[in-house]
Formats: sequence, C-alpha cells, structure tokens
Amino acid sequence: MTEGSQQKRVIVVGAGWAGLGATYHLAKQGYDVTLLEAGPYPGGLVAGWQTAAGKSVEAGIHGFWYPYRNIFALINELGINPFTTWTRSAQYSPAGLEVESPIFQDLPRLPTPLGTFLYTQFQRLPLVDRLSALPLLYAVVDFDNSDEAWRRYDFVTARELFKDFGVSARLYKEAFEPMLLVGLFAPGEQCSAAATLGMLYFFILAHQPDFDVVWCRGTVGEKIFRPWVKRLEEAGAKVLPKRRVTDVIVDSQQRATGVVCGDEVFDADAVIFAVSVTGMKKIVSTSPSLQSCEEFRNLSNLGAIDVLATRLWFDRKIDIPRPSNACFGFDETTGWTFFDLNALHDEYQNELGTVIEADFYHANQFLGLSDEEIVGIVQGYLATCVPGFREAKVIDSSVIRLPNAVTHFAPGSYRYMLPAKTSFENVFMSGDWIVSRHGSWSQEKAYVTGLEAANSVISYLGKGSPAEILAVEEDEVHIQAARSLNETARHLVKSILPDFWLP
Repeated sequence: MTEGSQQKRVIVVGAGWAGLGATYHLAKQGYDVTLLEAGPYPGGLVAGWQTAAGKSVEAGIHGFWYPYRNIFALINELGINPFTTWTRSAQYSPAGLEVESPIFQDLPRLPTPLGTFLYTQFQRLPLVDRLSALPLLYAVVDFDNSDEAWRRYDFVTARELFKDFGVSARLYKEAFEPMLLVGLFAPGEQCSAAATLGMLYFFILAHQPDFDVVWCRGTVGEKIFRPWVKRLEEAGAKVLPKRRVTDVIVDSQQRATGVVCGDEVFDADAVIFAVSVTGMKKIVSTSPSLQSCEEFRNLSNLGAIDVLATRLWFDRKIDIPRPSNACFGFDETTGWTFFDLNALHDEYQNELGTVIEADFYHANQFLGLSDEEIVGIVQGYLATCVPGFREAKVIDSSVIRLPNAVTHFAPGSYRYMLPAKTSFENVFMSGDWIVSRHGSWSQEKAYVTGLEAANSVISYLGKGSPAEILAVEEDEVHIQAARSLNETARHLVKSILPDFWLP
C-alpha cells in the first residue's frame, strides 16, 4: 500500500449500539477501525452472558418499537432473525390489571392520537380522566425537537407540564407517571418536560402503530451483537474488549492523535466516543486533555439512574396473560417491568417451569438489599399481579445491580448534553444522550447517532460514502398543519412582545 493510500485510523470507544454502528459503517468504507470496549463483551448493558450453570442472563430486557426503522434495516442487512412477532402488553398496579394494549397496526388506522386513545383498553381509568389529556396535545405539537423547543421545555419538570396543561391527578398517577418510570426511568418531578415530550411523541402520539413492539428471542448480545461483531470483523475492524480508555492525546492544534488505555496507546486520525453518560464521566475524570474543555467538564452536571435486573426460575408453569408487562404503584418512585421468557426466548420455550425477567428502574432503594431479600420482594410483587406466582417456588435466580446505568434526563440537563461534533475537530460523540435532530429515541437513537458520527468522520477525513440514515416517519397532515400554524403564531407573538417571551 502506498503512503497516499494508507488507511486512516479511527478509534471508537464503547461497543454498544452507537459504537458498533459507527465501527461497522467505517470498516465497510475502508477505514482502519479499532473498537475499544471496557467490559469483557461487546454490547455494553445489553451484552448478555451466562451464569455458572450455563443459563443466559442480561442487564434488563430491551424492546424494539415499530419506529426503529434503522435498526430493522440493519437486521435485514445482517440476514438474521432475532425478533419475536409483534406482542401485546399489559400494565398492572397493586389493584390488578389496569391496561391492555392491542397490536395497533392490525386495527384501522385513525388520525393520531385518536387510534391510541380509542384502542388502548383501560380497565378502571374513567373516560373523563383520559379526556383531560387533550390540552396536552398543544405541548406535543409545540415540541418539534428543535434546539429552541428543548430549551423552552427543559427547565420544566414533567410533573409541572402535566399539571399546567390540566391533566387530571388520576390520569397522571395511573398513566403518565408509570410511563415516565419505565421510559425515562424516574418520577415526574425528576424528569425534564422536554425529554418527556420527545418520548411521548416518538412512542405514542406520532403515529398509531408506534407503540407496537417486538422483543429479542434471546439475549441481544447473543442474537444480534455476536453475528454483528463477526460481520464487522470480516470487514476488517478490530474489536478489543477489556480496554478502559483513560485519556486522549491531543496535539498543539487541538486534534486528537491517539487514545490511551492504561499502558497502551492507540494512534488515531479520528475518535468517536460511544459510551454512556457514566462511562464518559469516568473517562473525563482521568483525562487532562478532556478536562481542559468546558463542555467535557460540564458533563459532571449530568446524572444516571440505578437499575435492578432480576431473573427468576419457578418450579411450575404459570399462566401469564401477556408476555410483556409494566407495573406501577408498588413503590412511590420506582417503575418495574416483567416478562414471560417462556413466550419470548427460544431458550426457555420448552422449560418445564416458568422463567421471568423483572427489571426495576430508579431502584436505588433496592440495591443494598441481599439477593434473597430482593427475590422475595419480586415474587411478592409478581403474585400481586398474577396470583399463580403465590404458590410457586423459586428454584434459581439471578440478581444484577446496575448503579448509574441509564441516562437521567433531569430538568435543565439539555444545556450540558454534548452535540455530535466537539471542540476537538476530529473527536465526535454518539449515544442516546447526545443531541440529535433525527427525532429517534432510546436504542434507535443510539444507533442513529453512531451512524451520524461515522458520517462526521467521513466528512472530516474525506474518504468513503456516508451511511444512509432513514428518517422518522413524517408527521401526519393535521399535525404538520398544527405545527405550522403554531410556529406562525409563536413568531407573531414574539415580534409583538419580545421582552415577555421566554425561550
């Protein structure tokens, strides 16, 4: 290879959805890509592993929603079949079954949000309470994912948002706060209204089928990441686990020239960070070069939520109406979910007993308990939802504590979130907490920002074709019209009363 055609070296830090996405595309474009993962397996929180007894466990269950167009396109490209069919979900409280969701795409499509409103089967919530959400539609229309919209709503708490728009106390308690606890992982008074509106729009209010979900038929690490890593290694990428980044080497022109992992140095023409908020804060804490930049120092203002993931094996088959279930009201500030793995995972289809995954979010009060105490609490909660768990015996269990595991979108946090491009001209960011105008969320957002970071590298280094990123589905016509009218009115009011207009 001649000097002029020498491969450009890219270091990607973090082997989750974002890091794998960036690495895969850049390797296909002929770059010399090295992917560094602090953990023992690629995949971060969704890597999955096996217990000493050979049973599969993972750090929580992750759904794949209807709008995940880019992830589904990747799955098709890889030629794998990791997903269940579309599944119905239910919601429980200590009083019993509260809500059942249909497969929305199987029902006549109605203008948003009418279909979601009419087809969701509430068992106890009165119609008058559900109708109290109608004024909230203005905020959903007003929030267009722009920088201005984020700044307009980010200093407000979700609880204030729902109160200001007249949502009834019962609807908030029995519908919206449970959604926050398992979607943004914190109670309403601790969630940014901007992040809340982004979640509400993307998952529920954008289009009728958006709440439809499939699940991985095993651990994501085994079913998706393992074949994906094999494919990107075949494309020439190097994947190195157990490499914790401690610093970035920067030259006099404020360009990154390498990444430090303990005693190892990896030379780089460009660097992509694709780690969680917690992971990035750890890197900054040991990196003088990153600490020299205010944007990286300010990451100390961002937080993360504790998660508890449990897997229980019972001695008998228990009739569970729906495979995926969300629960609220068992603890004031904690949401939890449980899944029938006999129905979802290939590994447990023929299991003689029942296998349940139960995951708790904002679970800080549980992490100090013993495994035995936690298993007892989980079985008690399950028995409240499905009485068949009361007489069953737990014959095996796995308890995984995950402090500071998922991003906390707290009020006022948007100003500290990093954009894809940093003040170092060849250092780029990706992940579900990075500012992006794509409009996606959660795992899809992480993957999309990985592709966006890869495209930034291609633009900077001048080689290769950018990744094709599928846009989110366009707003329905009536939503487009409402947003256009609202924007016109907002500009008119701002021009008349500029001193009274808050961003």
